[in-house]
Amino acid sequence: MTKRLESKFKISRRLGVSLWGSAKDPYAKRGYAPGQHGAGAKRKKTSDYGTQLREKQKLRGYYGNITERQFRRIYQEASRLKGDTGENLIGLLESRLDAVVYRMGIVPTVFAARQFVSHGHVRINGKKANVPSMLVSEGDVVEVREKSRQLAIVLETVANPERSVPDYIDFNKEELKGKFLRTPKLAEVPYPVVMEPNAVIEYYSR
Repeated sequence: MTKRLESKFKISRRLGVSLWGSAKDPYAKRGYAPGQHGAGAKRKKTSDYGTQLREKQKLRGYYGNITERQFRRIYQEASRLKGDTGENLIGLLESRLDAVVYRMGIVPTVFAARQFVSHGHVRINGKKANVPSMLVSEGDVVEVREKSRQLAIVLETVANPERSVPDYIDFNKEELKGKFLRTPKLAEVPYPVVMEPNAVIEYYSR
């Protein structure tokens, strides 16, 4: 296991959940916090603030450990939009290019999706896109660049899918092309653990 993968799974252990639902997540065997005192430490009852913080960290971690600065900006944008701020937050997170690439099932993790986009392997509506945080609009077509379709990571992930493509993305497996049909609601997003965006809103509203 690479150091990057080990660091990623420490997030699961610190938060006390198998955050991505991966069979490779050591949390299933070591369901305690990382560090020398993790195994013997008892999880204390958390305060309302602690619960809100944990929910924020879960969402931040799930989407590739987004920086606090980036995540706060997403919250601020969600609060400016009409409608439920919690639903808006999820919609913005799922509209990120790296999240869409991950949902298409062409790379194994959201961390890999971020790197895949950064390295220029993806196009949106036929144009090169290499910014993982850019937002995909409804109707946009995201596809793997032709020269990148034979990469081992793509071939292996598509051949052995661990996740199904959600209904808000129309994915063509043969062409490695997906159309972002609509911004999803919380209930539509296939999280392997319960996410509570309203607790995140409460955290930032304090």
